[in-house]
Amino acid sequence: MKAAGLQSPDISILSDEFLAEVRETDKKNLAIEALRKLINGDVRAQSRRNVTQSKAFSERLEAAIARYHANALTTAQVLEELIELAKDIRAARSRGEETGLTDEEIAFYDALAESESAREVMGEPALRVIAHELVMVIKSNVSVDWMHRESARANIRRHVKRLLRKYGYPPDLQDAAVQNVLQQAEALSAEWA
Repeated sequence: MKAAGLQSPDISILSDEFLAEVRETDKKNLAIEALRKLINGDVRAQSRRNVTQSKAFSERLEAAIARYHANALTTAQVLEELIELAKDIRAARSRGEETGLTDEEIAFYDALAESESAREVMGEPALRVIAHELVMVIKSNVSVDWMHRESARANIRRHVKRLLRKYGYPPDLQDAAVQNVLQQAEALSAEWA
């Protein structure tokens, strides 16, 4: 980052001051690389908490860089896209305060709401309720080795399916939602067990 003419950012790497500094630097190519690495590191760290959101941000980052390398975007355009992505990541972190959900509940909400049609059919309030109950049900059924014992995984899968049916989650989307929820549970379970 020093080579790009940027100061070392604080722990909240994606602050407005830092992003403004990135936007104004003369060494745009180096700034792009520095910002890409910072965003990638932040997304990787986030994957331990919210798998779905991390995947979406990672795909956006890769797509922007791929378009840049294919000369579909200018240096200034990709820099602006990366700055917007950084702002979206920062906004996603503060989403819990606005919705009244914990970080764990937001992670499960995102796993359930990954499907656009599920969001439309269910609506945000119903998905919030399901996410809240998922956290309680999964926490109460997680054991230290649940990821390695098929019977324990099947038990959690059964509880998740039961909850989805209880609230009328679209049947054709339930299998994908269960997989997303289990993936999210695996990421969070190290803290719970």
